[in-house]
Amino acid sequence: MSDTATKSSGAKQARAHLQKFGTFLSGMIMPNIGALIAWGLITALFIEVGWWPVARLGGFGDYAGMGIVGPMIMYMLPLLIGYTGGRMAYPEHDTRGGVIGAVATMGVIVGVPSSPMFLGAMIMGPLGGYTMMKLDGLWHGKIKPGFEMLVNNFSAGIWGMIISVIGLYWVSPAVNWIMELLGNFVETLVNNDLLPLTSILIEPAKILFLNNAINHGVLTPLGTDQVASAGKSVLFLLEANPGPGLGILVAYMLFGAGAAKASAPGAVIIHFFGGIHEIYFPYVLMKPSLLLAVIGGGMTGVFTNVIFSNGLVGPAAPGSIIAVEATAAKGDQLTVFIAVMAASIVSFIIAAPILRLTKDPEGDLHGATAQMEGMKGKKSSVSQSTGSSDMSAPSDTIKSIVFACDAGMGSSAMGASVLRNKIKAAGYGDIVVTNESIANLKDNYQVVVTHQDLADRARPKVPSATVVTVDNFMGSPRYDEVVGMIRTQREGGASSGGNDVAADQAEVESDGDPDILHVESVVLGGKATNQAEAITEAGKLLVARGAVDQGYVDAMHDREATVSTYMGNLLAIPHGTNEAKGFIHTSAMSFVRFDEELDWKGKPVKFVIGIAGKGNEHLGILGKIAKVFSDADAVKALENARSADEVLEILGKVNA
Repeated sequence: MSDTATKSSGAKQARAHLQKFGTFLSGMIMPNIGALIAWGLITALFIEVGWWPVARLGGFGDYAGMGIVGPMIMYMLPLLIGYTGGRMAYPEHDTRGGVIGAVATMGVIVGVPSSPMFLGAMIMGPLGGYTMMKLDGLWHGKIKPGFEMLVNNFSAGIWGMIISVIGLYWVSPAVNWIMELLGNFVETLVNNDLLPLTSILIEPAKILFLNNAINHGVLTPLGTDQVASAGKSVLFLLEANPGPGLGILVAYMLFGAGAAKASAPGAVIIHFFGGIHEIYFPYVLMKPSLLLAVIGGGMTGVFTNVIFSNGLVGPAAPGSIIAVEATAAKGDQLTVFIAVMAASIVSFIIAAPILRLTKDPEGDLHGATAQMEGMKGKKSSVSQSTGSSDMSAPSDTIKSIVFACDAGMGSSAMGASVLRNKIKAAGYGDIVVTNESIANLKDNYQVVVTHQDLADRARPKVPSATVVTVDNFMGSPRYDEVVGMIRTQREGGASSGGNDVAADQAEVESDGDPDILHVESVVLGGKATNQAEAITEAGKLLVARGAVDQGYVDAMHDREATVSTYMGNLLAIPHGTNEAKGFIHTSAMSFVRFDEELDWKGKPVKFVIGIAGKGNEHLGILGKIAKVFSDADAVKALENARSADEVLEILGKVNA
């Protein structure tokens, strides 16, 4: 393995570990978000400076220290987090782990009575559950019958006593020091007007699915501490601001192309009002230079919030404009909205020229590989390098499918809804489609769907499941593949719709022509000037070869009318519908290169490869083509090729 490949693999593993750690942290916070919001609303409404001050509830005046606000933040919330962490660390006996996690958390709460011990709970909760699991393992299977309850109860009680004392005397001073250090760091940023610089870290981290690690692992504990002392915190607005993502999506609405432009309006609604920020991540990943836009928008939002001294009284989860405004401190609603709009405007101003000045809105072949595998009807030979999934159907009848994401609330819920509707429309309403966080996955599903960047974390959780990866949450072609897999399993037939070229994988043509791509089927300098003419030109080469009848060319146009065959990196692969297989005499391909880019439903295309697949002889070349067109140097070499033989050489001796 080359040094570059080793570094790339190491970086990928490091990111996966960091995501896993962040998911674990957020897994303790997310189930308790409702309690956090409840506390935030009580604080906003009933404290002395709230909307409707009530001394008995807010804990002021004659009831100082006796209201609901103080005990909730000092005791209830940390204990809930500690209990959740203990359950997560001891999944086999989660309630037992949760109880010890809560007992252990009580030690750090008492150790630092002046500050909410969120961070302490996130340490002691999992530590309590994990150590209890290890202790139980020491005498597992060694207890005499009739003594199990006695041993279990007393071992938990004795260890709970010990670890709570450890939390009081040893852990709480360390946690207090960390909290003071982080608090002083944030205070330094605020005092020196440097808080907007945090967007340089936060916005790219969101795109890499590290947003929950930052938001719930760092900002929520610090922000809650600030609310307890100051009544509000700007830290809750650093990551939750929907403005930067809104600017990106509006720019795609006006200046995007193809599917990205068409799906952007729906994504705006889901992102801005639904609070699912993950919806705009693929739009940035398609054009990485748009990171400048989200960073600029994020910095603008933070700067505006600092200028107006804005703050929220609790975490806005999910990060929708509704949640942000509902948790804004009294009197900050208007200025918080101004900050959101300012962030979106700056993000849009930066994103618009980037989209207008660049012709290729896609930065990789993840989507192209998924579509190729759809045409093949099985896993691509290059899927491991491009993030595709193993589409082999599970041995058991598919009865349940889970859509998994980082937190299990936003993108997974939306993805599950889309997939559920597709499966119902196909007539398989008995299949249960749910959503879950990766941290809470259990190996009891036949199929798991997740984002390609999260697949490495999901697979170890579900070793017996088929894992399907997607590159976006709204319109991934992988959803159609899942439906096709179900149809094939239930009916023993081929999938249709978006993935029907090589539907009958069992069919093997032993007497077919072994040379899939002939020299005479390669044209350099195509004559077509638009998409339809290009399809016809590639199809006629197949007809001239004697591989197909004219009816197949007509079917290639029919196919394009329903689903685009654009693959990315200047490549399109038109092919006929499944019903047109009768027009195919032998498997073949044609290759046409155009001197000028063609408009392929808003996408730039210079290479058109026509495909006619009778059996499965053409499947290997698809994998080779995917490898070639994922290599920028190889694509450039194809642009500069001067002969058909040179094209075949660049494609890797496709007939070998």
